Amino acid sequence: MSYTTEKIRNIAFLGHGSSGKTSMAESMLFVTGAIDRQGKTTDGNTVCDYDAEEIKRQISISLAVAPVEFGGCKINVLDCPGYFDFVGETMSALRAADTGMIFCTAKDGISVGAERSWKYLKNANLPCIFNISKVDEEHGDFNTVLAALQEKYGSIVCALTVPTSNGDGVIDLVHNVAYITNGNKTTKGDIPAADADTVASLRETLMETAAGADEELMEAYFENMELSEEQLINGIKIGLKDRSVIPVVCSAATSNIGTEAILDAICSYVPNPAEMPAVETVDGGEVKIDENGPVAAFVFKTVSDQFGKYSFIKVISGKVTADLSLRNTRTSSTDKLGRIYTMCGKKNTEVKEVVCGDIAAIGKMEWKTGDTVCDAKNEVTFKPIDIAEPCYSVAIVPKTKGQEDKIATGLARLNEEDISFELENNPETKQMVIHAAGDIQVDVLCAKLKSRFNVETELKPARVPYREKIKAKVEAHGRHKKQSGGSGQFGDVWIRFEPQDEQDDMIFAEEVFGGSVPKNFFPSVEKGLRNAVTKGVLAGYPLVGLKATLYDGSYHPVDSNDMAFQTAARLAYQDGIPKAKPTILEPIGLLRVTIPDANLGDIMSDISSKRRGTVLGMTAEDGMQTVEAEVPMAEMGSYTIDLRSMTQGRGSFTCKFVRYEEAPGNVQQKVIEEAKALEDE
Repeated sequence: MSYTTEKIRNIAFLGHGSSGKTSMAESMLFVTGAIDRQGKTTDGNTVCDYDAEEIKRQISISLAVAPVEFGGCKINVLDCPGYFDFVGETMSALRAADTGMIFCTAKDGISVGAERSWKYLKNANLPCIFNISKVDEEHGDFNTVLAALQEKYGSIVCALTVPTSNGDGVIDLVHNVAYITNGNKTTKGDIPAADADTVASLRETLMETAAGADEELMEAYFENMELSEEQLINGIKIGLKDRSVIPVVCSAATSNIGTEAILDAICSYVPNPAEMPAVETVDGGEVKIDENGPVAAFVFKTVSDQFGKYSFIKVISGKVTADLSLRNTRTSSTDKLGRIYTMCGKKNTEVKEVVCGDIAAIGKMEWKTGDTVCDAKNEVTFKPIDIAEPCYSVAIVPKTKGQEDKIATGLARLNEEDISFELENNPETKQMVIHAAGDIQVDVLCAKLKSRFNVETELKPARVPYREKIKAKVEAHGRHKKQSGGSGQFGDVWIRFEPQDEQDDMIFAEEVFGGSVPKNFFPSVEKGLRNAVTKGVLAGYPLVGLKATLYDGSYHPVDSNDMAFQTAARLAYQDGIPKAKPTILEPIGLLRVTIPDANLGDIMSDISSKRRGTVLGMTAEDGMQTVEAEVPMAEMGSYTIDLRSMTQGRGSFTCKFVRYEEAPGNVQQKVIEEAKALEDE
């Protein structure tokens, strides 16, 4: 069945891990007949969690798309992982979604994941619905969670559906009807008498909130102290779109309780793509969501696995058909489209066209997540996906030597799917380093390397790139003389070494008088020194902030050559630098950590006592504190995991390198010992 833009709904399921998102997607597919058997995450047989790692861990790792057809609408459900390590997937989903549904369980209430999801939607200026899930769980309390949401986010939060007091269904407050679920069947009926008073009270609150979304509705409400059903629906639609109404629904997805009412609510209140604001471009322009406009689409997700390679697009303007050629504005290449699919988990169904606002997958394209594809005559480039810089770094090595290329190739392929991690080949520390959101993400990447690319890996701490510097001025002599029949080698130099703060690179100067060293050998001396400073004398780290002045020496008219003077310069370096009070410098980072007020004391103590940091200041906003501090980068290796533990996942941070400074004596000794141990391996 084909749908117009007005009949499309794109909704992202957000919230903490295990809050019922995947189960709700499964329930929707089952209730609407898209699947004939309802799977469970614990059994590893749901539509959205189909990857081997998701089945093994019983958590969502990747964003999955599940189109649901209901009430004449096509609802594209974007099921997002709840674990913070996979937040990149959520950011991708929000570029395709027009509304977000945040899940809070009836037992646990407002989780950290729910709080974060609220911020993501607020930053993206997307409509928000709360789903109080698992209302059938023991010790679950819908009313307590609803009250907590209203206390935290204000009176704009109001119930749209509530559970029946006997737990067999939900009540739709807008249409004054109960959805009673018995087994796999849901029927509409009258509101149970036991719930009448509660419904009347909540319905009054809903009307008041909906009336506040529009001036005309407000006038009508004050005039009659009531809104008609049509006015109430209109108020909810207006308020949801501009975030002045935050509806709350409830569900027990594994029992299909509340599912049909939620489907109805999505069709009735969630804005269709054409009702959403224009999409911003990198040059400050906008592209209106217009089915008659030139074709433009955004690649929000790439899947490259055993099922094939698919580029998931959301059509922003125009209509995408299988015979089109689209220009990729990143690569400046024009690609003829092959087959177009709608994806339901891993299952693909071929389609001929994708209308404006809809989501589909294109097979076998060399597109990357974040690409813009469009009509070659009307080029536009949409803003990239805003993903936080990865702040957890770890070195990865193969268990079998010689498989480094296999790791690099495998991670490059995995990076097509997940753009939130980076791979770095650090020439200085001679390590392959993964920069990711956290340890769980890295663990999953290693598991995928083994299962997909047949390479087993080990993780090691990422080495810190220290520096060395001298603190005193010395004069050193280097003499290289070699005679072995025929022409020999001779180079003789006197060099003054001293510290300088003008630049990290070595400054080379000469003060040679009387031609004791011919000018044509000056570059040889400089080259020998530049090769030498790549390895300091204490722990083998690069020597910085050095000034080397060649001021005397001697030469042999026959035996002196370029190599001889390079060697003599290195000998002078090895002679002089150990006497010039060499020291080790460590990298210092500027840490900005944002945490709830309640965690301020623990964070300050941790920075100063455990991490040798210096707090520079702090700012407070919305119950959160942002602490700014300077911290040695060597102390930040486990901070991602430690911060999560100290703040129960509510904290976030960035840490950027600012400068090098001299490390304390005990740290220097440890660095020297580690370097020696590494050399002995």
